[in-house]
Amino acid sequence: MGYKVVVVGATGNVGREMLNILAEREFPVDEIVALASRKSLGTEVSFGDKTLTTKDLDTFDFTGWDMALFAVGSEATKKYAPKAAEAGCVVIDNSSLYRYDPDIPLIVPEVNPDAIEQYSNKNIIANPNCSTAQMVVALKPLHDRAKIKRVVVSTYQSVSGSGKDAIDELWNQTKGMYVPGQEVAPSVYPKQIAFNVIPHIDVFMDSGDTKEEWKMIAETKKIVDSSIKVTATCVRVPVFVGHSESINIEFEDFLDEDEAREILRTAPGILVVDKREDGGYVTPVECVGDFATFISRIRQDVTIENGLNLWCVSDNLRKGAALNAVQIAELLGRRVLKKG
Repeated sequence: MGYKVVVVGATGNVGREMLNILAEREFPVDEIVALASRKSLGTEVSFGDKTLTTKDLDTFDFTGWDMALFAVGSEATKKYAPKAAEAGCVVIDNSSLYRYDPDIPLIVPEVNPDAIEQYSNKNIIANPNCSTAQMVVALKPLHDRAKIKRVVVSTYQSVSGSGKDAIDELWNQTKGMYVPGQEVAPSVYPKQIAFNVIPHIDVFMDSGDTKEEWKMIAETKKIVDSSIKVTATCVRVPVFVGHSESINIEFEDFLDEDEAREILRTAPGILVVDKREDGGYVTPVECVGDFATFISRIRQDVTIENGLNLWCVSDNLRKGAALNAVQIAELLGRRVLKKG
């Protein structure tokens, strides 16, 4: 016996990836429906070897459906997620709307699976920010061993995190560099993204941090440990898919790099590729389409008493969004609904 599953925002990058991953992981589905806004109504999307025709989100009745994976913006989520939750359908939300609500669990299944029990507070579960998700997968097993005091992270985030228009902008700007008269001015981003990097993701806050940087701080505290100090610099780079992070960690106790490497090798959701030779590390291009979070460049930081550096790479459309949502659905099924 399987589940009745709704995918909301099924025509977007993340929604399509949710459908792909549900099929790839053979999630126990008895019935599935793809929902979209009226402007995308009737669009066909793939689910394994099946083709689904999108239905109207505005008129859909969530009664009798087990879970809904939401891949729409905060405004649409604010309107439709409570309707689904009130109808008894558990919402797994990929937007930022509910992440900081103390009554709603923010879950990365490899990190804080027990938080799933809190879903019943509002019948809603939040999916974390893409940059946070991959980082906390790496932090948690190390934190369990040596307790993390402080994290300094710099991100190198692909344009797919901004949606299809951003992917098109990078592609068209890149082509325009080689074709006189076809230069493309920035529209998605405040500056040119092709052959450039932009130290600005989301809006600026009074502190000088961007909202993306603030998200990494707040979400790491909620998911892993509120005592961890985090400082972040988030940068958009001219990569289509795959986020990278340079992470510096300060621990309360000494942790040898070799022990850290072995801890990470056996941790769930992680693949360690760490050879001290040319090409002995993972780059964003190599992580695309993979479920894992890849860790490389593990080494001692000798400038502080108990420090490590590492390089972390993951497919942001997968672990950073769609995969994590499906893993939450799997966890919900195993721990709570128990039908599949």
